[in-house]
Amino acid sequence: MSITMNAPRLRYDRIIWVVFLLIIGVIWMRAVSARKVADVAKLQVDVDPIEGTNKLITEENVRNLLHKSFGSSIEKTQTSALELDRMEQKVEEDPFVKNADVFIDQRNQLRVNIEQRSPVLRIMDVNGGNYYLDIEGKKIPVSEHYTARVLVATGKMPPYSPDFLKKRSNTLKDVFTIAQRIMEDDFFSHFIQQIHVSSNGDIMMTPLIGDQVIILGTARKLDDKLNRLRIFYKEAIPHEGWRKYSTINLKYSGQIVCKK
Repeated sequence: MSITMNAPRLRYDRIIWVVFLLIIGVIWMRAVSARKVADVAKLQVDVDPIEGTNKLITEENVRNLLHKSFGSSIEKTQTSALELDRMEQKVEEDPFVKNADVFIDQRNQLRVNIEQRSPVLRIMDVNGGNYYLDIEGKKIPVSEHYTARVLVATGKMPPYSPDFLKKRSNTLKDVFTIAQRIMEDDFFSHFIQQIHVSSNGDIMMTPLIGDQVIILGTARKLDDKLNRLRIFYKEAIPHEGWRKYSTINLKYSGQIVCKK
């Protein structure tokens, strides 16, 4: 009695697929190794503009910052020697920068993408402070490249401190709160041009139309005060005229006290 042993059939399609994957793996590993030893081909900086094409910080500013911090020979450095996280951190220390994304692209270019902080309020206080605040209350210096057209706050305010929004009682915090309410309101955002803090601490507003000064006092019960002011402008001013009153006082609860 004889037993016939059949050899297993070779799956050539599987062998070909495995070989193909191995070749791809080798090519990929060589490409990665080549990128690690390659020099930076170019330093490419892109700053996202604000309000159209405007920039508080330019691409040249960012290049100069990187060259000053990491040497002028960045373009001649091997990509594997770059400290991308440190570069991001350094760029984000600039007060004009909200976020920085630093990476090496497929062409070995060092790419730096910048998101700027966007000013919403300009502070010009009696102590000589002259700066912007963004929507988060972060301080932005005045830029030599662009003057933002935003609400202006003047007068007697304390110097800026990074924690001013956390303080229980702070005039700068009140002014910032009022500015936010104005910006969020379709009517007042086109109507109020300036906030001023008087020597006695009263917060006042100046409208674009008319000669009157609007006295808020403080930011307490702000929504009620602005609602009273809205009703006054819609119902009383059309009959009385824009120039009849010199002051509109909203300090007192439930009242509007006007002075000719």
